[in-house]
Amino acid sequence: MKSEIVKQSILLFEKKGFSTTSIQDIVDELDVTKGTFYYYYSSKEQLLMDIHEEYITKLLEAQYEIINRSYTSYKDQLIEIIRLIITDIVENGSSARVFFREMRHLSEKHIKIIKEKRKQFRLNIESIVEEGIKHGEIRDDLRPDMISFGIVGITNWSYNWYKTEGEVTPEQLVSIYSKMILTGIEK
Repeated sequence: MKSEIVKQSILLFEKKGFSTTSIQDIVDELDVTKGTFYYYYSSKEQLLMDIHEEYITKLLEAQYEIINRSYTSYKDQLIEIIRLIITDIVENGSSARVFFREMRHLSEKHIKIIKEKRKQFRLNIESIVEEGIKHGEIRDDLRPDMISFGIVGITNWSYNWYKTEGEVTPEQLVSIYSKMILTGIEK
């Protein structure tokens, strides 16, 4: 039941927003009582925190898998992380939208936890860029921190507009972003 509460809440939070979705809305959709909700969650904010924590933890775990694999280049690692983010948006679009849009409704304590994990995700990218620079694969005249912010910003924003049923496939989007990030758009 806990996973059903999460799944239904994500859909409602995506559609109506966190603040306008009530616990009653959630339990009505599941045809259960408020007691069922409170058996698993002490509050709607705790539910939102669990959604955020699960989302970023899964992304970090997948990123660490990429980091720990052998690659022929640091550029390939960056491409795999771009692919991870786009694939996640395709597979978990509702969760991604809730994750990025609704964090402001978490308590300060919970926001701090999530921000630290988000920061770690970006720092992992920055580390790959630094290694790529050190090994001569990536230009050394650009700041690794700004490159990592750029990669995260470009890819993460896709949750806002990307439609899998559109003209561009997920793999084409990965290719476009990878080329744009790694080689630029200048002719």
